[in-house]
Amino acid sequence: MRRSLLAAIAAFALVLSALSVAAVWSLANSTGLLTRPAVGGMMSPAPGTGQGQGPGPWRHGPPVATEAEYLTEMVAHHQEAVDAAAQLQRSTRPQMRGFGAAIVRTQSTQIEQMNRWLDRWYPGHSPSAEYQPMMRGLAGLSGDALDRTFLLDMVGHHMAAVMMSQQLLARGTAEHAEVGALAQTIRDEQHTEILQMQRWLQNWFGVAWGHRSGWGTGSG
Repeated sequence: MRRSLLAAIAAFALVLSALSVAAVWSLANSTGLLTRPAVGGMMSPAPGTGQGQGPGPWRHGPPVATEAEYLTEMVAHHQEAVDAAAQLQRSTRPQMRGFGAAIVRTQSTQIEQMNRWLDRWYPGHSPSAEYQPMMRGLAGLSGDALDRTFLLDMVGHHMAAVMMSQQLLARGTAEHAEVGALAQTIRDEQHTEILQMQRWLQNWFGVAWGHRSGWGTGSG
């Protein structure tokens, strides 16, 4: 009886996880996120967007074909997030400073772990990724402009990580259990952070993420 109950709980948890990821996919589709050509396995910016100009609409490209490609792409993706999140120490909102510090701490640790795995398991694999920047430069921004631009861009940035991690898991591409576990952690934690950032955008700026008037303005 107890085993049946535990099996039912585990099955229910898997359903909830799948629904959470499906919700992210649905949001991405409904907001025009998946509309532009992609480069490699990541989401690529529309012409005239990218660092310093704005995120614009995105399209999730072909899945990374191997575990090594996933790790390489995710290292570059994480590094962009770490660099952007470090800028939040200039925010006037304690919530944003704490959020930025948590991203820097968590994703820096994950970068170090992924680089160790690449060195150990794929010593001949190129450490560089043909990564297309997804976020605007934040160095010249402050106040509401800093917070609003970061949140607008980081929601899409997190969506890319969630979708790429879910693809790795769904396709069974991970060759090591450790990588599968990390992909699940990235998927679940960043999905939770997406929901938090959307609440902040709505509460502080009256912005529903994905509304085209909110893209690329960088103003409060």
